[in-house]
Amino acid sequence: MPTRRMLSAKSYPISCHFPSSFRSLVNRQNPKPQSLPASQIPVLGARSRLLLHRTLIQRRVLGINHVTLPLGKRGILQICRDSVEREDFEAGLGEKEKVLVERSGDGGGSDWTTSVLLFGLWAGLMYYVFQLAPDQTPYRDIYFLQKLLNLRGDDGFVMNQVLVALWYIMGLWPLVYSMLLVPTGRSSRSKIPVWPFLLVSFFGGAYALIPYFVLWKPPPPAVGEDEIRGWPLNFLESKITAAVTVAAGMGMIIYAGLADGDVWEEFYQYFRESKFIHITCIDFSLFTAFSPFWVYNDMTARRWLNKGSWLLPIALVPFIGPALYLLLRPSLSALPVFTSSTTAEND
Repeated sequence: MPTRRMLSAKSYPISCHFPSSFRSLVNRQNPKPQSLPASQIPVLGARSRLLLHRTLIQRRVLGINHVTLPLGKRGILQICRDSVEREDFEAGLGEKEKVLVERSGDGGGSDWTTSVLLFGLWAGLMYYVFQLAPDQTPYRDIYFLQKLLNLRGDDGFVMNQVLVALWYIMGLWPLVYSMLLVPTGRSSRSKIPVWPFLLVSFFGGAYALIPYFVLWKPPPPAVGEDEIRGWPLNFLESKITAAVTVAAGMGMIIYAGLADGDVWEEFYQYFRESKFIHITCIDFSLFTAFSPFWVYNDMTARRWLNKGSWLLPIALVPFIGPALYLLLRPSLSALPVFTSSTTAEND
């Protein structure tokens, strides 16, 4: 009895990597718990899974492979059970979740480099827009803006057909980006909200969105059921909104495509002389260039990459590709990884 009391008062390093004979004895006394089915893993909550998996990664990096505890408080079987449960949970994570963990980990170097490059691109664009872009027809630019905004009546002048189509498509691009960024393009590791940049983009185009791309830090935060049903997500997730966007964009493209060669030649002359039309064309190109990345980001967050990967090449098609993806993507309300995350965190 004295010997037993002395042993129970000491602390010993206990490792779960025992010989196979001892492990078999442990398994008979305390069977290995069943791993969670893949269909139930999202119920744990996206942020909870990321935190637990990051803890396991940190333990591996620090080389912590044993636990030292008083024998009187916890037994060998209990410590091994915890280790096995963590291994089962880690094995249950899919490859996409592991990629998401790696993206949200301490990869500050690559994030920093990307942010600097994007900021350099934005600074160069701003310098070009204000200093180098052609500006031969400032008074005509003001007249075109007044005509496009319906601030002038019918004075007999017929606006260029391609310019009219471009003007209305530029009004639809910020809506497409709102439908991509508000649900899954927000940043959980940054307090910078996305909606001010989206609002300004209706006037400033992609030039106003690139600063947010610089500050963006994935992954997106959890989205609750109440938020999905409320404004603005219920509008941005609506298939009716997506269908109207696709139809309007297709109508403008067909309208511009039906223009004859003289109209296109006139538009090219405007592009060479007018700052307004010149920077608008560059703006359209920027929206087109960044949209495939945000389509991929949204598709990955919704775990639709396997079924919807065929849409990634189509997303390269200016405007129609991203708009078509918005029409075909699954709704957030059908994804338990989004709708159950806030519930799991509150518990």
